[in-house]
Amino acid sequence: MIFGGAMAIFEGIAAIAHDGLFLTTRHYVFEFSLAGWGWIHLILGIILLLAGCAVLSGAVWARYFGVAIAGLGAIANFLWLPYYPLWALVLIAVNLFIIWALCTGMHREADAATVH
Repeated sequence: MIFGGAMAIFEGIAAIAHDGLFLTTRHYVFEFSLAGWGWIHLILGIILLLAGCAVLSGAVWARYFGVAIAGLGAIANFLWLPYYPLWALVLIAVNLFIIWALCTGMHREADAATVH
């Protein structure tokens, strides 16, 4: 989660800075300014990074919160596809892996609690 959050933060900073790396398309259904998308990714990245730190500290609520934020991150990167497809696909995969890892961890803890 910390890695995914850091990558989203870098993506947001690059978009806010209007880096020449991004291609702005016309007539896209979810058309925001590049800086608007940058702020969305920056905020989601910061929240995901903080949730990752909370998961490492052992907070149970952070797992549920992390699943929700990673889901929002995957949706945001899906909508970001026309701007930078490769980066968006990588972050979608990272966010889906985060969701899988958090849900698998919760499932194993629930199984361990019923055995004892």
